[in-house]
Amino acid sequence: MAKRLVKGEKKLFGVCSGLANYFDLDPTVMRLIFVFAFFFAGMGFLLYIIMALIMPDK
Repeated sequence: MAKRLVKGEKKLFGVCSGLANYFDLDPTVMRLIFVFAFFFAGMGFLLYIIMALIMPDK
């Protein structure tokens, strides 16, 4: 069975936990990646919002 990218357990929208499940990472690591992307590249927040809108629920 192929892996699907879906939202996971929700802290805010479930994007980070869904991505962490898909890539077999700890959700905290994925959240830190988004925080660093927000502060250093400025795209973390925009990317998070877009993914929250387009990622399907479980």
